[in-house]
This record gives sequence, structure tokens and C-alpha cells, in this order.
Amino acid sequence: QVQLVESGGGSVQAGGSLRLSCAASERTFRMYGVGWFRQAPGKERDFVASITWSGGSTYYADSVKGRFAISRDNAKNTVYLQMNSLKPEDTAVYYCAAPFQSTGVRPRYWGQGTQVTVSS
Repeated sequence: QVQLVESGGGSVQAGGSLRLSCAASERTFRMYGVGWFRQAPGKERDFVASITWSGGSTYYADSVKGRFAISRDNAKNTVYLQMNSLKPEDTAVYYCAAPFQSTGVRPRYWGQGTQVTVSS
């Protein structure tokens, strides 16, 4: 059982930045691809970004390309999501999940989520 804990959310004005962290309880986490997802009120949970186990490949939703960057530090069992040029439409609860294989396969492990609120 892998426990995931997100942190780094908060409130920020449009144009600002936040860095989310996803820390895992088990070392096996470093062998997993990891995805970030988000869910806005009244909407479905959407894919945001993913990273392979090695960090060698990353993927982004079109809505965040060029603004968000996913990275990982396997020595710390942690994955990050750097969010720049934030927009009000980025407001959501952000979740990390693993193992991530593709957007069509639901990961087994999920964090509890961290709230990101972007004001205009």
C-alpha cells in the first residue's frame, strides 16, 4: 500500500505561481509513473500532467502546456508540479496518483488532494 500526500496548495492571484508536492510513503513509488489530476467544483476529475518513473518523459494537458512543469526526485520519493502563470480556471483540488500508465487507466493510489484557488 502506497500512501500519497500532496502539499503546496493555496490561494494566489492570477499570474502567480505555486509548487505542489506529492510525497510517497514507499520506495516502490520511484518505480511508478505518476500523474497529477484536478477537479473543479461540479466538474469531472481531469488529467493535468504525468511523468515516467525515470523522469525521462513528461506529458501535459493542452490547457497547462507551457505553464506547468512536472518533475520528480526519486531520492526523496517526491513528485512536483510547478505551476506558473496561473489562471482563475486553474482553480481546483489537485491530486497526485500512481502508478500512472495512461489517461485511460485509473491509477491505484491517490492522495487526499490539495486546494488551489486562483483569483482574478
